[in-house]
Amino acid sequence: MDTLDLGPAAATMRRLVLATTDDQLTLPTPCPDYTVGDLVEHVGGLTIAFTGAAHRQPVPGADGGGAGDASQLEEGWRDRIVRDLEVLVEAWLNPAAYDGMTAAGGVDLPGAVAAQVVLNELVVHGWDLARATDRRCDPDPASVAACREFVAGFEVPPGAGDGPFGPPVTPPDDATDLERLVALTGRDPRA
Repeated sequence: MDTLDLGPAAATMRRLVLATTDDQLTLPTPCPDYTVGDLVEHVGGLTIAFTGAAHRQPVPGADGGGAGDASQLEEGWRDRIVRDLEVLVEAWLNPAAYDGMTAAGGVDLPGAVAAQVVLNELVVHGWDLARATDRRCDPDPASVAACREFVAGFEVPPGAGDGPFGPPVTPPDDATDLERLVALTGRDPRA
């Protein structure tokens, strides 16, 4: 597998994290279990977990990959997450990160799949954060296309539950590629 360029998705997430104000941390997000603060903490944790996955190194406290608990946001969390996103991008530029098996958030998976998972997390949660804070989210078209291809591979057989994302939503006929992606992950792109 070729390396994925996490740079554009991480840049979008950095912009959104830096723009998130303290008074927005309690706002709801398209993820029903997360407030904005919970979502930001989840992104911060998964960033660390997937950097560890790229290096094949366990990261203390990253077993949950970012539990999604706003009470864990420490002073200076914006700067820390921005810095950690930069480290994440660098880690996944190394072709060796894609070889063999690794683990993130307590889950063993091939390195190439881990890269796809973290790209999808950045793109979809970037949309979630933008939607919740009433900001624009214009991710890189190549990242959106890679995520759509990845998420489409999770087709769940009838009667087998909702799969990893929840039941897909039928997007409007005029939906953008990003809206089609978030619809595949169980989010209503126009709600």
